[in-house]
Amino acid sequence: MRSNVDFSPFYRSSIGFDRIFDLLENTAQPQGAEKWPPYDIVKLAEDSYRIIIAVAGFAEDDLSLTHEPNMLIVNGGRSNGEEVQYLHHGLALRPFSHRFELADHVSVTGAQLENGLLVIDLKKEIPEEMKPRRIPIGTGTGRSKRIEGNTAA
Repeated sequence: MRSNVDFSPFYRSSIGFDRIFDLLENTAQPQGAEKWPPYDIVKLAEDSYRIIIAVAGFAEDDLSLTHEPNMLIVNGGRSNGEEVQYLHHGLALRPFSHRFELADHVSVTGAQLENGLLVIDLKKEIPEEMKPRRIPIGTGTGRSKRIEGNTAA
């Protein structure tokens, strides 16, 4: 589903932001998109995050996590090995798939299943060469100031 917003004016005044515009176009979910199971996204610190997914009834073997470049995919599905006659069936144990777009340099540091919640920890680690640095401005006399790295991290 494409959005009605035209991003072409932004392309001519920005460099290297193509991925951002693709993300904006893809944020609109089609009608009836699955929102189950519920989840929370928590910012723990400036560079660490946590995704918490309610997966009551699923075991570790029923869940899979896949970390692709800029994407985290969480799949869940139970095997229907045993036939059970339910008098009341209120637990939604249907298969699911959640896709989370990750920013550049975000990696998954751990995942655990506790009390029916799948907890996924994420950390943003910017390489040293990508951090802000000072650029010298020449004065025309041939002398320039030294480039200094940003000490505030």
